[in-house]
Amino acid sequence: MDPSVTRSLCVYVPGAAGLQIFPHRMRQDNEGYQDDGEQGSTLSQRQDLYDYPWDKSSLKSIPMDLTQFKELDDHASTVNVKNNVKKLVNVLLQKAHSDLEKVRAIWMWTCHHIEYDVEGYHNKVPSEATDALQSGKSACGGYAGLFEEMCSLAGIQCKQLSGFAKGFQYKPGKVFEGKTNHVWNAVYLEGRWHLLDNTWGSGCVDDSCSKFTFRYNEFYFLTHPALFINDHFPEDHSWQLLKQTLSLQQFERNVWYKSAFYSVGLTGTSTATSVIETENGKATVFIESHSPTLFLCKLNGANEHCFMNLQRNGMTLEVYPQEVGTHSLDIFAKPSRSKEENYSHVVEYSLVCQSVDKSFCLPKPLIQPVGPSWQSEEKGILGASPASPIVHTDDGRCVVTFTRSRDLDLFATLDSEASSTSEDLRRRHIWTTRQDAHVELKIQLPHAGTFALHIWAKKASDPGNSHCALSYLLSCPNKSVLWPVFPQSYTNWEDAFELVAPVAGVLPANRDVTFKLKLPGVDEVSVECGNSRRLTLSEDGFWEGTCSISGGPRVTVMISKNGSHSFWALLDYKVESH
Repeated sequence: MDPSVTRSLCVYVPGAAGLQIFPHRMRQDNEGYQDDGEQGSTLSQRQDLYDYPWDKSSLKSIPMDLTQFKELDDHASTVNVKNNVKKLVNVLLQKAHSDLEKVRAIWMWTCHHIEYDVEGYHNKVPSEATDALQSGKSACGGYAGLFEEMCSLAGIQCKQLSGFAKGFQYKPGKVFEGKTNHVWNAVYLEGRWHLLDNTWGSGCVDDSCSKFTFRYNEFYFLTHPALFINDHFPEDHSWQLLKQTLSLQQFERNVWYKSAFYSVGLTGTSTATSVIETENGKATVFIESHSPTLFLCKLNGANEHCFMNLQRNGMTLEVYPQEVGTHSLDIFAKPSRSKEENYSHVVEYSLVCQSVDKSFCLPKPLIQPVGPSWQSEEKGILGASPASPIVHTDDGRCVVTFTRSRDLDLFATLDSEASSTSEDLRRRHIWTTRQDAHVELKIQLPHAGTFALHIWAKKASDPGNSHCALSYLLSCPNKSVLWPVFPQSYTNWEDAFELVAPVAGVLPANRDVTFKLKLPGVDEVSVECGNSRRLTLSEDGFWEGTCSISGGPRVTVMISKNGSHSFWALLDYKVESH
């Protein structure tokens, strides 16, 4: 049988507290407890099937507060009885007082004491319940058989269900045919049937199914049927427990939302099919979340050709494959407040690209996500404008403004692997003006193309490195654009200073050039341009003057302050050579 275990970590998701347990009657036969027709629990008679699609109210088919199970879970997961199933069940049920708690205790024990038999899987060894208990290893048949037997001894109706599952080796678009590949269980509690899979609840195998790792997964305990159908398709369609059952073809087409998808707080996607076709070389996916969530994406295993924008209720992803054909798109996520470093694999698509959009190329250095979001605000970049993650500029110029939080140091870089301009010179195509908390970035692109604008920040009191707080994608198609750098600023340049003119870092030779700067606290300003030219302070607080540019390759603005007669370099310009 297919181990079909997920490769992502799940966390507890408490539901509503308060349970009312209903008594039930039972009958035993060779296949475990079956309905005897007296309870009104046959699937054909029941009127309590679940709606599809999921109503987003709960991950479970029974409202429960998982914290109330803590003592029972601790007890059940540590019971060490493996030689006798009756004795095992008796010990497990010592702390179980309701049918739900009995099922929970059996579930916890099997999930923590039976490992997946990877050798048996490859050798196609049949799995039996007795072997699972004695050896502590089994494939899905042994997991489900042992669970059914233990429930029978506990007086709980339980069935084994066989069908198709999207687990180990599953790829989007897979067609299921022939023999079924998985077995799981249904239990009868509180007047209705519920679904669970202790094989998948116990842990995971690696990509080659050569190693099993215990990794408890709460998601597959009494999973809401509208979610269980994402990856479990029963041979008997009625055991979907849905008012409107899905066909096998629908199951095959539907995207596989992995258990971590719901565990991290995601609720749905804009694309419900597992295979997506691009339109004009682009595919777009929106993922909805309950709360701010962090995402990663990979196209064919690489972090490229993807464009991600965060919203408080999710994420929009645009994908631009650079080759026609079929591609794999994997999306990973974790809650924004998670202390875990790793992201969980939440969904996978097969992307069919019939044409490539050559007009749009993402710079490889572009750091995701792109554009202002709740994340950039958390990192101290507030009210950023423009709000769009993409800035289109025909003349090669644009302005970005925002408010920075207190005690925040920042700088910006302009990145492009296709640019012949060096990294240091690209930085000089950004001019930063700070007025208290307000920050303005003026950008003049060195040439046409696409660039990644990255704003790096860290708290001044933090000894660590700066991190990327905000990214923009800058796009300029105008091939005539050829802006010079801004002037070189030195350490004497202060946040309160303002440069009005000239903003170009390269000045024309043999021309008169007007200088205008606001420099609070400065006593004198001199422009060294072959000769020394003093600027005068106007009534409105600007240092102004006109200088004749001649006699040298450089022009330097010098300042003197604090009553000193010494001058220090503030700005440096180059002069055009002829």
